Amino acid sequence: MDKLENNAEIMNDGRDITEGIAGKNRRKLIKICGMTTEEDIAYANEYRPDLVGFVLFFPKSKRNQTIQEATRLRTRLAKEIKSVAVVVSPTVEQAKQIEENGFDYIQIHGKMGQEVYDSLCLPILRAFNVSDMKAFDRLRGLDKIAGYVFDSKNPGSGKTFDWLLLDQIERDGKLLLLAGGIDENNVREAIRQVNPDGIDVSSAVERVNGPGKDPEKMKNIIRMVHDEK
Repeated sequence: MDKLENNAEIMNDGRDITEGIAGKNRRKLIKICGMTTEEDIAYANEYRPDLVGFVLFFPKSKRNQTIQEATRLRTRLAKEIKSVAVVVSPTVEQAKQIEENGFDYIQIHGKMGQEVYDSLCLPILRAFNVSDMKAFDRLRGLDKIAGYVFDSKNPGSGKTFDWLLLDQIERDGKLLLLAGGIDENNVREAIRQVNPDGIDVSSAVERVNGPGKDPEKMKNIIRMVHDEK
């Protein structure tokens, strides 16, 4: 099987996963973003989030990983946990590296150039913040977009936004993940109010001191999300 056929299979597999788990009367997804250590991967394998994210090509982030390190960690994930390469305004070359290193999804913040979109065979999770809803209207019909991640104005800040703004969103059958300041204290309210297909967290499950994720925080929020219908 050549590379193009292999990537096409990955894209179709990713969409089957989101359709099979998300939707009305199905359990909610949870994505743990910003994985940086082997311990993070071990906790994920034990507590079983649906997706985990690796920040790539963005040195401004404290969670940034090299493609080599993120790939090494990705290969240690349990098979059923899907990997997401999280990038900001990627280049064609960066998108190519992500595909070649076996990630299941690419999550794009910032700009998504036409050349990048055309080059991709991976399913795309397109991130939007609440100040850029016009971009959502322009891009929602693109075939390669498997879902949307709605975040606060400053992604990665751990701050919430007014979830009522999402009342205007017409659901189109694609995955809708809610991010931005969600933690154990507000996750159930977020699910009740927005009814997303899933929740995306990072800051809420990090250690207070030192790098990496807190296993108890990770375990608790995964169970809280998976228990919600």
